[in-house]
Amino acid sequence: QVHLVESGGGLVQPGGSLRLSCAASGFTLDHYAIGWFRQAPGKEREGVSCISNSDGTTYYADFVQDRFTISRDNAKNTVYLQMNNLKPEDTAVYYCATTINCGIDITYHWGQGTQVTVSS
Repeated sequence: QVHLVESGGGLVQPGGSLRLSCAASGFTLDHYAIGWFRQAPGKEREGVSCISNSDGTTYYADFVQDRFTISRDNAKNTVYLQMNNLKPEDTAVYYCATTINCGIDITYHWGQGTQVTVSS
């Protein structure tokens, strides 16, 4: 049984911060690259960030604008997404997923998602 569980979402005001967690059970995350995705109402799911398992290289979508940071803690079998200076357009359900390499649109495992709402 393989599970990915996202947590850390919530309601914040514009300019606020949240730290999302992606915790794995049933397997070790250090065998995979991990991507963060999001889906807003009425829009397709889009990639936000990714971290490789080989050398820890990180990737970010342009719309992040240096506001988000992805990191990995292999000891805790968890990947994080630190989100700063949040904007209303960041409102979405955020998901994490495993893949063999960042940039490849093939995933293996998905979490259930965590809601992020940015509003005043």
